Amino acid sequence: MNTSLLVGCILLGSVLQFFCFGRKMIPVAAWLAPIFLLHFSHAVPPAIGLPLVWLAIYAASMLAYRDVIPIPGGWYPVIVAAISLALTLPYVADRLLYTSLPGFAAALVFPTAWVVMEFATARTSPYGSWGSVAYTQWSDLPLIQLASVTGLWGISFLVAWFGSTVNWALENRFDWSILQAGIIAYVLAWVTVMVAGALRLAFAKAGRTIRTAVIGWPNGLVERSTFMQALRPGPLSEADRSALQKVFGSVQDHFIEASRREALAGSKIIVWPEACVMVFKSDEAAFLHRAEQFSASAEVSVVMGLASIIEGARPRIENKAVLVDPSKGVVYSYLKRNPVPGWEAQISVKSDGCMPTYDSAYGRLGSAICFDMDFPQFVRQTGQRGLDLLLVPASDWEAIKDLHHILASVRSVENGFAMVRAARWGVSAAVDAFGRTLARTDSFAADPDVTVAQVPLGSVATLYARLGDWFAWLCAAGLAAIAMGSLLGAI
Repeated sequence: MNTSLLVGCILLGSVLQFFCFGRKMIPVAAWLAPIFLLHFSHAVPPAIGLPLVWLAIYAASMLAYRDVIPIPGGWYPVIVAAISLALTLPYVADRLLYTSLPGFAAALVFPTAWVVMEFATARTSPYGSWGSVAYTQWSDLPLIQLASVTGLWGISFLVAWFGSTVNWALENRFDWSILQAGIIAYVLAWVTVMVAGALRLAFAKAGRTIRTAVIGWPNGLVERSTFMQALRPGPLSEADRSALQKVFGSVQDHFIEASRREALAGSKIIVWPEACVMVFKSDEAAFLHRAEQFSASAEVSVVMGLASIIEGARPRIENKAVLVDPSKGVVYSYLKRNPVPGWEAQISVKSDGCMPTYDSAYGRLGSAICFDMDFPQFVRQTGQRGLDLLLVPASDWEAIKDLHHILASVRSVENGFAMVRAARWGVSAAVDAFGRTLARTDSFAADPDVTVAQVPLGSVATLYARLGDWFAWLCAAGLAAIAMGSLLGAI
């Protein structure tokens, strides 16, 4: 291959990589980017080609992750360099191992290594499953149904396998006598996944529904800087504390009165955004008693995003989802398990890792909070318990509003529960157990008051909830076997 074509491959691969995850995602880019990066890496000696592949991915990621990952300026290029290295490792494995397998089997090295990389990242990274190419395919609901069987990993495998298959065909000059078996195998796999997904959607049973509502954040009522005063280092003066109590009370009044109106309109479950109601720890019991009285009088269940402030020289915050039942009062108070790395993690008290459930009159309810939803292995515990409806207080920033909605929604498909997600800032939405959006409101595009949806109840059993990351472990075993075979063959 001449130099100009090689340069074109690496540049086009980098441009397509920009759209594979982050600020601007284009589904088809995830299928196409590996074709060009693989073709380049195969045509250039590894000592030169692989560092250039890393550089292409790094350049794309520096732009794609800007404002998406909340990292202080000096650390941003370092963290992105580490992310780019992880994304390059499947290309390294492919370059070193693809010749160890005969024929079309060589095309399996890259997708297998890609799944292993994503799986290892999801298990070890403080950002969980961020970066998985499976999320780029959210708009393709038949394909997304594969998550109910394999989790993210089957989707990522199918996408990466396409790139390695096309590259394999290019390297064999599209000779059908060589390609026939391999192309048929991939097409059969793709058609099977798409048909099965379409059938799963077509035969999804419509269960009974319940009216749910999200109470939006009251823009303009209180400035964010006012809340931040409560988290400044050092003790508060009595005057400052009294002023903050008054501010906190006005927000509490807003959410209770807005919830009362929605209860009168017929909603049975209401969800408030993450940390939207703030209280000092010493005032928490009194507020919870007020919330119980409201729930009982309005005959409505409420999940409150509550931030309880522990005062001291270094204030701490208990970021909670509190479910209040009209007949039993507070039935659980869940502490966020996975605060966002950085400032939030530094000031937050973390939970023990157990997500709560409650068997209500409407079905089995549970809660997670915002960033918790980015960790598939953590949320899977709800699928194992046959959850009907997950109620998720959340809060995002504009650059990730759509992306974070997608990450959370995939958990519904994996585990077979409906979800209502209430975002303080960002996308509030309701989705069913098959990932179909029932209602959606973007706080950055409108000034919402309420997001209402009729949500179908009824847990849907999934293979992923039962067996977990079996497909990813299978890929890990397969990659290890390929590497061992290559090593023994070289001896």
